[in-house]
Amino acid sequence: MASTLARLVSESRDRLTAAGIEHAALDARHLISGLLGLSLTDVVTRGRDVVSEADIARVGAAVERRIAREPVYRILGEREFFGLPLKLSRETLEPRPDTETLVDRMIPYLRRTVAAKGSCRILDLGTGTGAIVLALLANVPDARGTATDISDDALATARANAEALGLSERFQALSSNWFEKVEGRFDAIVSNPPYIRSSVVAELEPEVRLHDPAAALDGGDDGLDAYRAIALHAGHHLETNGVIGLEIGFDQREAVTALFHAENFRLREEAKDLGGNDRVLIFERRSER
Repeated sequence: MASTLARLVSESRDRLTAAGIEHAALDARHLISGLLGLSLTDVVTRGRDVVSEADIARVGAAVERRIAREPVYRILGEREFFGLPLKLSRETLEPRPDTETLVDRMIPYLRRTVAAKGSCRILDLGTGTGAIVLALLANVPDARGTATDISDDALATARANAEALGLSERFQALSSNWFEKVEGRFDAIVSNPPYIRSSVVAELEPEVRLHDPAAALDGGDDGLDAYRAIALHAGHHLETNGVIGLEIGFDQREAVTALFHAENFRLREEAKDLGGNDRVLIFERRSER
């Protein structure tokens, strides 16, 4: 008897549930949606559709990978961020919805800069997939972005994402350890740097610990190494009236603010993520006396 989409969804969900996967039903629908090129609505409403043996096998292999705790979007090879489909690769951090808070808060600053100057230059430090800077470029057409990373794999992925989104003419990828190879000044500097304490990395969920790159997670003994590097050199690369937008760990607001205050920056705005945790800080240079 031919297998139907509804049966495939049910069997996939049951296998994930039996393996202890927390959001088994949702993960099953996302996997089937992504692998078969269907919307999530299609997965629910087209239950009587017959599914080929080849597609059943593809979904079955994906379910096995999920049971082994590989994240859904790693299996699918891409994830949507701020409405943009972004390819993932081995050395890129999987973009999370909480990071969209940084993009959302930075867009008004960039638009005001464009209104005043006619253009805007963005620097994204540790870009990974390019998620932050590409989302900003997509929403601020007169902006241009430079994205740095120490990983050639990440830079290649960011370039490919920029090309696929039609943003490559306003995008430049640069191999640099923070500001090491960066030249010139920018109207906005953004970053989602590694901020997890080294001692905590080994305790993370296997979906993160085994599949996100360690370099994008480990922030040093106190989780603040990257913020120190950014705070120390950002002033040399920030235009007058420019801003720095950072993602932070849920318990790092005071510590990161103190680091930037020590380098003559003032906290201009802060924002919480979808779960109500401190997640974004935006700084500007203090006026020289």
